[in-house]
Amino acid sequence: MKILSILGSTGSIGTQTLEIVKNNPNEFKIAGLSTNKNIGLLKKQIDMFNPEAVAVMDEEKAGILREKTGIPVYGGLDGLNKIACMEKTDTVVNSLVGSIGVVPTAAAIKNKKNIALANKETLVAAGSVIMELVRKHDVKLMPIDSEHSAIFQCLNGENRKELSKITLTCSGGPFKNHALEQLRSVRKEDALKHPTWNMGAKITIDSATLMNKGFEVIEAHWLYGVPYEKIEVVMHPQSIVHSLVEFHDTSVIAQLGWPNMQLPIQYALSFPKRFPLKTERLDLVKAKQLDFRPINHKLFPCLSYAYLAGKKGGTLPAAMNAANEAAVKAFLNGEIGFLDIPRIIKQQMEAHSIIKNPELEEIMEIDSKIKESTREIIEEKQLVVK
Repeated sequence: MKILSILGSTGSIGTQTLEIVKNNPNEFKIAGLSTNKNIGLLKKQIDMFNPEAVAVMDEEKAGILREKTGIPVYGGLDGLNKIACMEKTDTVVNSLVGSIGVVPTAAAIKNKKNIALANKETLVAAGSVIMELVRKHDVKLMPIDSEHSAIFQCLNGENRKELSKITLTCSGGPFKNHALEQLRSVRKEDALKHPTWNMGAKITIDSATLMNKGFEVIEAHWLYGVPYEKIEVVMHPQSIVHSLVEFHDTSVIAQLGWPNMQLPIQYALSFPKRFPLKTERLDLVKAKQLDFRPINHKLFPCLSYAYLAGKKGGTLPAAMNAANEAAVKAFLNGEIGFLDIPRIIKQQMEAHSIIKNPELEEIMEIDSKIKESTREIIEEKQLVVK
């Protein structure tokens, strides 16, 4: 039996992970849970899964929950770290959103915990540090992303030295058929209508700008040791082929399935086993048609920015991620337009002085400074429009 702590248990990935735990009671047990501030749902999860302790990022909400439950309730980032490092936990599911997920992941690895990773920002901002910790402490890091789970499954049992290319697929989001002029009037409500996936607000906006796919390019580089020149992205609106790998002999292997995050979540937790999953099976006749298209980089410049950041390395990906995080928050708050998101990212990347081999503390300091300066750019209307 695997003992799990889930960081972000009240979000989309967290709730689906708990559904898998509920359906496999002889395989998984919960040690710890965390939320940002949704203590109502967290209390229900406590009653159902009996964790030993929980954490609430919002200190005030943590105090309220302490009065409603008999288990330890930790607060803030320190609380997240405690849940990530619980003694009985052997696997930490990181489904947090944003760079807040970096430090708890590092703390868990240092405490010999295996990681099931849904938090993209961990490897985007601190890939070099995190992967070095994984090697040093000899733990497993399993991807939860559907695309990276697909790649992992396609590479399982293969000689990675014979790998020629990785192809990540993306749905294209709600604006794949738009012209640039149409994007100027995009509203938050439009951007949150993802055609194939049901996700949280931040990742849905990242999918609309294709920054999410840029993050996955950087993640693929760190997870599989593949140079950026051998990682490509194609648009696949049906989201049925989740990713592909090509070998030197031109053979291409793909992983397919209906859009459903429970499969990659469960596989990350059950590997090397496969447990039954009660979900709709893929019917290729019902799928009818599988389309693949090139990416319009002029329409979606964030993907190009991610390739550039990844290739230059150092702290540039962390700066890009921080600028994106702050810009998306501003867009969701109605403070900037949709096209301002890539403008802000470009402006902050061009202004950033890269540190080549950063420590984790330097990465997190840059994350904080870039977010602060991005807020200033937005509030003081210093955005450069080119």
